Amino acid sequence: MTRKQRRVAARKTENTVRIIGGQMRSRKIHFSEVDGLRPSTDRIRETLFNWLQPVLGGANCLDLFAGSGVLGFEALSRGAASVMLVERHAQILSCLREQVTVLELQLHCQVREADVLQWLRSNPEQAYDVIFLDPPYRQDLLAKSCELLADGGWAHPGTRIYLEAERELGEPVLPQGWSLLRSAQAGQTGYFLAEA
Repeated sequence: MTRKQRRVAARKTENTVRIIGGQMRSRKIHFSEVDGLRPSTDRIRETLFNWLQPVLGGANCLDLFAGSGVLGFEALSRGAASVMLVERHAQILSCLREQVTVLELQLHCQVREADVLQWLRSNPEQAYDVIFLDPPYRQDLLAKSCELLADGGWAHPGTRIYLEAERELGEPVLPQGWSLLRSAQAGQTGYFLAEA
């Protein structure tokens, strides 16, 4: 193996995250090497999916700012009925589509190319049962996304909304009518579960 081939192989190894539970447990997800792309850690996902376990079976999920797609793929592995992955970055989209094919999830997983904030201003095709909201850090996207979700009919009463942001921001300001169910911190990350 040449030095270049070793570097490419090492990069591919670095750009993987594994599904930690359910039917696809231990399957690896490959993701694009893009600045700012940081999949949720195993520790955070373990806590999150423990929180979601009572409502995840048969749920229709929406993964906004999908990135690696690991939250959506983990949800499908643990019994969700469907996932819509929304992402705008071309390189990330290509990788997401490839992973959907590799994992044979075409019947349960759609990949939508869109700017999340613009897309949330459109009319929803349905209200979702679980929404994952983990936007890029330091771009002030969390509050705007929550407002659009609440105002646009993307969530129904009882929808669970997962929020992840920089720890220093503290608890997110939630739209009227939403309640905070859970919160935790890991390293520089604060993560929260809300209910619409």
